[in-house]
Amino acid sequence: MSDDDKAGSGFAGRLRRALLIAVPYLWLGLFFLAPFVIVLKISLSDSVLAIPPYTPTFDPSRGWEGIAAMFRAFDFENYVWLSEDDLYWQAYLSSLRIAALSTLLTLLAGYPIAYAMSRAPERWRPILLMLVILPFWTSFLIRVYAWMGILGQNGYLNQFLIWLGLIDTPLVILGTPVAVYIGIVYAYLPFMVLPIFSSLDRLDRSLIEAALDLGCSRLQAFWLVTWPLSRPGIIAGCLLVFIPAVGEFVIPSLLGGSRTLMIGKVLWDEFFANRDWPLASAVAVVLLLILVLPILLFQRHAERQQRRAEE
Repeated sequence: MSDDDKAGSGFAGRLRRALLIAVPYLWLGLFFLAPFVIVLKISLSDSVLAIPPYTPTFDPSRGWEGIAAMFRAFDFENYVWLSEDDLYWQAYLSSLRIAALSTLLTLLAGYPIAYAMSRAPERWRPILLMLVILPFWTSFLIRVYAWMGILGQNGYLNQFLIWLGLIDTPLVILGTPVAVYIGIVYAYLPFMVLPIFSSLDRLDRSLIEAALDLGCSRLQAFWLVTWPLSRPGIIAGCLLVFIPAVGEFVIPSLLGGSRTLMIGKVLWDEFFANRDWPLASAVAVVLLLILVLPILLFQRHAERQQRRAEE
């Protein structure tokens, strides 16, 4: 092969690699970065009674003059308002607290399920996986409405508890934070089970047998071998539950009622009830920045795990 052919093939290989890498970056640019820039621009605008309900700060038809006017018009009044109004910070903190506790409850419920699935006979695992994924075949909204019928004062749960003789009068569950926790755990349980099951399914069981041969009890073998090796799945599952739970709107609105304060409900009210798009966009930007932190921490943890595996 001549030098020209080698140079041509080398250029073609670099071009293919560049195009392959460009596809996910183009996807992120179109569906993440561009919407984020639009929301950020709206958050730096002023609210008006018009359609759209904000004053645009950037007119592309004006060219460089429009860009200069955009930077002159930018103000951080909406972000200052967020820092001064206790409602928003209470909503952020309440959302983080509810999401964190819901993630912990989902982990406590999901890990035994994933562990049992990984220990089940090979022929039963596809059926068990299908049962975990089956709720996704039904509309999310319908599933939440079903829990309203279950948790209501005349719902199936209260009727069952009265039939068992455990209670005399119906419990008030619907419209309380308890109902929100139940709804989040139920809705996001598959997101916790599947990553943990993937980690446990790849686990080399000879390591557990070696730990038992060395004198460990089954509980010690689980804590020293199974739990550390399943940690990547645990972290992935916790992030898959925690991140959407922070901004959850449907579950707290339908199951929690007015007594449950979460940032998703505040965001909805600002957009559609108050029609204050700039302030709502500022709320969304701050929420996104809060959620980026655990994603970056998970990415760094995954990179460290990969480097350790390569060593």
